[in-house]
Amino acid sequence: MTIPNTPTISNTPTQSNHPTDDLRQRFFIKDSPVRGDVVRLKHSYATIVAQKDYPEALKRLIGELLSAASLLIGTLKINGTLSIQLQSSDESSLLNWAMAECDQSGIIRSLASWKADTDAQKQAWASKISADEAFAELGEAGRGVLFINIQPEGGEPYQGIVERSQDNLAQCLAHYQFQSAQIPTLINLSCDGLQAGGILVQMLPYTAEEARLIEQNASAGVDDDLWMRLTLLTRTVKPEELTTLTPNEIIYRLYNEEQVIAPSPVALSFGCTCSRDKSAKAIALIGESQALEIIEEQGGTIAMDCGFCGTIYAFNRDDVMDIFA
Repeated sequence: MTIPNTPTISNTPTQSNHPTDDLRQRFFIKDSPVRGDVVRLKHSYATIVAQKDYPEALKRLIGELLSAASLLIGTLKINGTLSIQLQSSDESSLLNWAMAECDQSGIIRSLASWKADTDAQKQAWASKISADEAFAELGEAGRGVLFINIQPEGGEPYQGIVERSQDNLAQCLAHYQFQSAQIPTLINLSCDGLQAGGILVQMLPYTAEEARLIEQNASAGVDDDLWMRLTLLTRTVKPEELTTLTPNEIIYRLYNEEQVIAPSPVALSFGCTCSRDKSAKAIALIGESQALEIIEEQGGTIAMDCGFCGTIYAFNRDDVMDIFA
């Protein structure tokens, strides 16, 4: 399996004109069914978590969610959006829900809801630091729900349920990829509260034509140890490397003895799809009488604020009357 018209990472990391702080770098192992992606997020992640006063552990979980969504969208051959959602099923949980999404153009966003109303809840969050501790608020294995939602442009949405089988997000997603698509997958995620990153490596099945050529050319040999070798190498990546090194540096450190092919990277950035028109449609769902009642209660306006970007859309009585005209 070869990828035409793409540069090869050789004995030194290649440099790119793209910013190195927010991007997804795809790579392939030449003449093999192995593909992968490395993601690094800094400025976009900082913009997202600055919107709310998230507890530290939840900030780090959001970083892992954003990295995971940015990695998984690269496995799809559609134009659209992929989101990952965590939903607690335990009323005593400190985490209500959390989600992150990425589209094919590299636009990312995230949001979460958590409990911190009492001193005990605030102290409980203060005692947690890692993303795994926030993830554990879903409950024990088998409790809490993880979803992968795929929305193709102009197509039917798809939702996959991810088994809460492991103690962290990366392991659950890798297990889901293997169970749902029968594709061996390695996923490592990391976030230090300031920046986030991740790596995904998959061994895709050979096409029928590739399998036929391999069988015909059996004397040339097949690298049967490749996946085991890549698995051992990928597991050596350190959490701090995923958050501080550029994707090309990570690929070079892990796989410098392999023939790696890397297409141009995809820039990642925060973006929001909110608008005044969407807020007006939300008011329309409330109903005219209730919307007017809210206006009276709130001193003459309804303020619709976007949780993703913090933009506030204000509607007065005349605006509301126009919506229902």
